[in-house]
Amino acid sequence: MKLAVAAVAAAMCLSMPVFAAENTVMVGGQAMYPTKTIVANAVNSSDHTTLVAAVKAAGLVAPLEAKGPLTVFAPTNEAFSDLPAGTVDTLVKPENKALLTKILTYHVVAGDYNTTTLRGMIIAGNGTATLKTLEGGTLTFMMNGSSNIMVKDAKGGVADITIGDVTQSNGVIQVIDKVLMPG
Repeated sequence: MKLAVAAVAAAMCLSMPVFAAENTVMVGGQAMYPTKTIVANAVNSSDHTTLVAAVKAAGLVAPLEAKGPLTVFAPTNEAFSDLPAGTVDTLVKPENKALLTKILTYHVVAGDYNTTTLRGMIIAGNGTATLKTLEGGTLTFMMNGSSNIMVKDAKGGVADITIGDVTQSNGVIQVIDKVLMPG
């Protein structure tokens, strides 16, 4: 009997998707594997094709594949489509690489900031917390209700973290619904 139970248990484990054992989060219809880098996961998300194209155009693939840890506030395709018409097409042109790099690195913070850490910082900061971005600017964090975290950029724009704590081998992705703009 014990052998039969062990065989059934082994068969069940073999039939389960591999990502279940890796504690994945689904983003853009794809599993984000904590054993892969930020870029290796992002390229599979159908919700982040614009971001991936922009990262490639800016030459930021290698830095986002580095050891880290990094926290990336990753705008969705819909967030990019909310920008004025033609903005993305203009930004990905080679002559605008410096501006594109500035905007993209404004979405990245050195360190591993999951939502539990961010909430703790907000509480400790009496309702707000700030982090310095790789671009050199500041992001401000606050709560929107009891559980949702908002990110405010230098120009006053606000994004919600819509999918939090997407663990990567070199940090974490926090999916956001707006593109953040540096000062």
